[in-house]
Amino acid sequence: MGTPLPSREEQAEEVIERLWEEYPDATISLNFSNRLELLVAVMLSAQCTDERVNEVTAELFEKYQTPEDYAEADVDELAEDIYSITYHNSKADYLKSSAQTIVEDHGGEVPDTMDELTELKGVGRKTANVILQHGHDLVEGIVVDTHVQRLSRRLGITEEERPDAIEQDLLPTVPEEEWQWYTHLLISHGREICTARNPECDACVVEDICPSSKLDHDVDLASGEPWEA
Repeated sequence: MGTPLPSREEQAEEVIERLWEEYPDATISLNFSNRLELLVAVMLSAQCTDERVNEVTAELFEKYQTPEDYAEADVDELAEDIYSITYHNSKADYLKSSAQTIVEDHGGEVPDTMDELTELKGVGRKTANVILQHGHDLVEGIVVDTHVQRLSRRLGITEEERPDAIEQDLLPTVPEEEWQWYTHLLISHGREICTARNPECDACVVEDICPSSKLDHDVDLASGEPWEA
């Protein structure tokens, strides 16, 4: 008889333990000094690299320092200020609209509940989770970005495909005390080793327990599809 496969819970715990050893300093990579700056940075980071966001916000945060600054800004000027950010026109509109809501409905303070945050224009559950975790020290869920989505599937921790479904599948699987750090660990590993197109399986600390390892398989067993070249 072969060795029984680990449960998803056992797989998640082993992955977390190994990645903690590999990335002991894993944390959020966006630069911010308060909740408003965090909200802005996370909104800008959608489909854009954190490095680019940090470059842009270095000047943006000097020009816009309060919710009123964003709420009263000329949206075209704001879009120009974030021109190098992906979808800068839409994001400028989101920033202005969200700031207006914060000023008018929340006394100028970034909300601290999932429902209130996701009512802000351009803020979904992923963004709200980041704000709650790093702005309010409230952990209500798991942030599922592209790295978490990709690695969770490759590692056999989930078979779900959509970010919201993946999060709901991970919540009972990942130990609650690791919900926040699971994201940062997988992001670190996704950037360094398990990249989208050319994962470095021979340098991976979880390769021997990964059902999608290129060293043993020609297909990604987590998705049933060939690896991308």
